[in-house]
Amino acid sequence: MKNIGYFFKEARTIFQVDRLSNILSIFSIGLIFLILSTITTAWWVSHQLVNMLRDEAEINVFFQEDMEDVNINSLMESIGIIGDVKEVKLVDKEESHQRMVEILGKEAKVLELFDSNPFQAFIEVKINVEKLDTILERLESIEAIDYIRDNKDVIDKLQNLISLLTIVGVLVITATGISTLVVISHIIRQGIYNNREQINTLRLLGAPESFIGFPFVLEGLFLTVAGGLLAFGLVYLGVKTAYGQIGSNIFIPLPHMEDLLKSMGVFILFASGVLGIGGSIFGLKSAKVN
Repeated sequence: MKNIGYFFKEARTIFQVDRLSNILSIFSIGLIFLILSTITTAWWVSHQLVNMLRDEAEINVFFQEDMEDVNINSLMESIGIIGDVKEVKLVDKEESHQRMVEILGKEAKVLELFDSNPFQAFIEVKINVEKLDTILERLESIEAIDYIRDNKDVIDKLQNLISLLTIVGVLVITATGISTLVVISHIIRQGIYNNREQINTLRLLGAPESFIGFPFVLEGLFLTVAGGLLAFGLVYLGVKTAYGQIGSNIFIPLPHMEDLLKSMGVFILFASGVLGIGGSIFGLKSAKVN
C-alpha cells in the first residue's frame, strides 16, 4: 500500500507507451461487452416476463349466456375447490367490454359500430401454471362449462425462447470471456516486451515478481473497466430509448428500467474486473523476458 502511488504511475506510463493501441483495445473490449450485455439483457427481460406471466397465469372459462346467477355461483364454487386454483372471479359483459376498450386504446372506436355489447361474461381462473394440464382435465369434466381458453401456448413459446436465449447467452459469455482474456493477455505481453529493459533492471535491484507485475495488472484492469463503462453507456442509451419508444405501446409488463440498468451495470463492471485481472495474470504468466 505504501507503493500504490508508484504502481499507478507505472501503469499510466505503460499505457502511454502504446497509447493508440490501448485506446483501440478499449473500444474493441467495449464492443465485446456490448454484445454480451445485449444478449444478457434480452435473456433477463425475457426471464422476468415469463416469471410475471407465470405468476399471473390464468384461464378463462365460458358458460352458456342464458345461465342463471345461481348456477353461475355454483359453477364458480365447483371450480374453486379444484386443487392449484388460486382465485376465481366472474367477469361480466360490461367489464369484459371495458377491458377490450383499454386494450384497443384509440382503436376502441370500432366497438361503437355494434348495436349491443358483443362480449360474453366469463369466469377468470388464476392457477398454478405447472398444474395446468391437471386443472384442464378437471374442468373438462364439468358439464356446465361451454368453452375453456388458456394461454399455455404463449407461455410455452416464451419458455422455449428463454431456453434458446440461455444457450446463446452461455455461448456469448464464453466467447466474450475468451476474447477478452486473449486481448488483455496480448496487451500485457506486448507491454512487458516494450519494457523489458526496465524489468530486467528492477530484477537486478532485487524487486520481486509481484512488485514488477502489479502495474501491468492495473493496466489490464483499467482497459477492461474502461471498455465495460463504454458498453454500459451504450446499453443505458439503448434501454432508455427502447423504453421511451415501446413502454406505453405494448400490452405486456416490462421490468422496471431502473432495476434493469442497475443489474446490468453491476454485471458489466464485475465481469470486466474479473476478466481484466484474469487476462493480466495470464499475460504475465505466459510472457518471457530475458
